[in-house]
Amino acid sequence: MHDQARRKLMLGLAGAAGLAAYAAQAQQPGLLIVTEEAAPYNFTENGRLTGMCTELVQEVLSLLQQTAEFSVLPWARAYEMARQGENVLIYSIARTAQRESLFKWAGVLTQVEYSLYALASRGLRLGSLSEAMRWQTATVNADVGEQYLEAHGFAKGKQLQSSAKNQFNFEKLKMGRVDLWITTDLIAQQLASQAGDDGTRLLAKALPLPELQVDYYMAFGPATADPQVERFRKALETLKKNGRYAAIRRKWLGAAGPG
Repeated sequence: MHDQARRKLMLGLAGAAGLAAYAAQAQQPGLLIVTEEAAPYNFTENGRLTGMCTELVQEVLSLLQQTAEFSVLPWARAYEMARQGENVLIYSIARTAQRESLFKWAGVLTQVEYSLYALASRGLRLGSLSEAMRWQTATVNADVGEQYLEAHGFAKGKQLQSSAKNQFNFEKLKMGRVDLWITTDLIAQQLASQAGDDGTRLLAKALPLPELQVDYYMAFGPATADPQVERFRKALETLKKNGRYAAIRRKWLGAAGPG
C-alpha cells in the first residue's frame, strides 16, 4: 500500500472512531439534578435557583466542565427520581443508615442539626421525644426528619402532618394547625425571615435533637455508574482543597456552626 493511500486510510479510520465516540456520548442520558425548596441550602429567589449547596453543586459542574438540567421538586418526588433513575443527582440529602444502600454518596456539602420547634408564645418545652407524641408535628414527606420520627413510633395521620415542603409547615405552625415542626435551625430562621418575622422571637426549640445531626450530601441512585459518582466526589474534594468550599460556606453561613 502506497504511503498516501495508507494516510488516507488512517485518517478515515480516525474520523470514523471520532464519530463513533461522539455518537456514543450523545446517546448517554443527560445529567439531571434535583433538589427541593429548603433555604438557605437550596431555594428559588427571583426565579433563580440559589443557596449555599446549590452554589457548591454549580462549582462542581464548572470544575467538571459539565452541563446539567436543574429541577426543583417536592422532596418525595425528587427522592424517588434520584433513587430509581440513572444519572440523576440529588442534593441536599441527609445520609442515614436507613438510606445508606439506596444511594451512591458523592460527597458532604454541609452538616445540619434538627430540632422540634414550637411557637415561642406557647412556652412548649419537652423533656423527651416520647412527650412529643401528645402533639401534632409538621413534617416534610419522605425527608430525614419525618423518617426519624416514624422510626420512633410516630405515624402520618396520627402524630404527623406531612407536607410537600417546609414553607407549608411554617405556615401551619403559625396558624396553630400543628403544635410542633421538625426542621433544621437555619431553615426555621430563614423561612421566618422570608415571611417578615423575627424567628428568634417567634420560634423556640421545644426539643433539640442532637442525635439527628446529619451530613447533607450530593448523591446518585444505584443505577448511576460508579465512575460518574467518583468524578463528582473528587471534584467536591478539589473545592475543599482549593478554598472555594470555605469561601462559599462563609458567604452563606458566616461563622455559624453546623450548616
